[in-house]
Amino acid sequence: MQKRDIIKAIGEKILESRKILISSHLRPDGDSIGTGLALFHLFRKMGKYVDFINVDKTPFPFTRLPGAHEIIIGEIKDYDYDMALLLECSEEGRSGHKNIKRFFTINIDHHHTTDLYANINWIDPSASAVGEMVFDLISELKVEFDKTISTNLYAAIASDTGAFRFSNTTAKSLEVCAFLAKNGADPYEVSKLIFDTYSYQKVKLLGLVLSTLNVEPESGIAHISMPKKFLDELGLTEVDTEDIISLVRSIEGVNIVIFVKEVDRGKYRISLRSKGDINSGRIAELHGGGGHFHAAGFSLEGDYETVLKNALQIVKESIVKKK
Repeated sequence: MQKRDIIKAIGEKILESRKILISSHLRPDGDSIGTGLALFHLFRKMGKYVDFINVDKTPFPFTRLPGAHEIIIGEIKDYDYDMALLLECSEEGRSGHKNIKRFFTINIDHHHTTDLYANINWIDPSASAVGEMVFDLISELKVEFDKTISTNLYAAIASDTGAFRFSNTTAKSLEVCAFLAKNGADPYEVSKLIFDTYSYQKVKLLGLVLSTLNVEPESGIAHISMPKKFLDELGLTEVDTEDIISLVRSIEGVNIVIFVKEVDRGKYRISLRSKGDINSGRIAELHGGGGHFHAAGFSLEGDYETVLKNALQIVKESIVKKK
């Protein structure tokens, strides 16, 4: 189906549904939280019964977005929903919920590696964020963009574009946010909340991770590491590390950053952030992961030294092949 037909089909399903479930991916980020909250408020305005249920808790500072207190943390206990709308869930199990297929499911994502597992799949890799996609959906439904909807969608897009600094920022994302600003979103307040409000623990984590920084000037590769104990001791989650890797990418002469994150004993998540023509998404896909052109990830197993060595080799080989 064409984009217009998909949006129309989703709109029709929403209109005919009485009880709606919203959920985002595990380790939710600003895009999935902001978009989910915008939809939550939208559905309530439309007179629907709606629950926003995530398995993982909402990370700070997104706990301060309008309506964030309404998010239920835990497993689905009521299976009497007419539809389940999943945000950025690349596969059926990515939400962390069990038996999600018992519902009529709608999958909205902007990652091109997403599986087409739902009853309706809306995948748009050209979109800067799912918040941008849902803007089009709300426009189709012809519901007023009030302050709550506009603020949450603005936060979603601003978060995923790194305050409009990342390469996924487009004329469309700027146009959408200009509209949202005219309809209640305050760009200064949203930016202050997302990018200038850190907890003490977050700043401590920043220092610990940056203490592991190593830069190879000849290859343009930088790498940082995070043992699981860093998060455990500070009471933080992996989402709290997202902007650290972007900070390292900003170093002059660095073209790609490898972030080795321990998720369990012998298990590591490798995050990549690149610049220019280095395709992080392609590197990740070749090793069972995925993502965007300049932001992606995959997993490796083994002891730390071996994992770091393998990750460096994978990236170096990819860069050599590129040349």
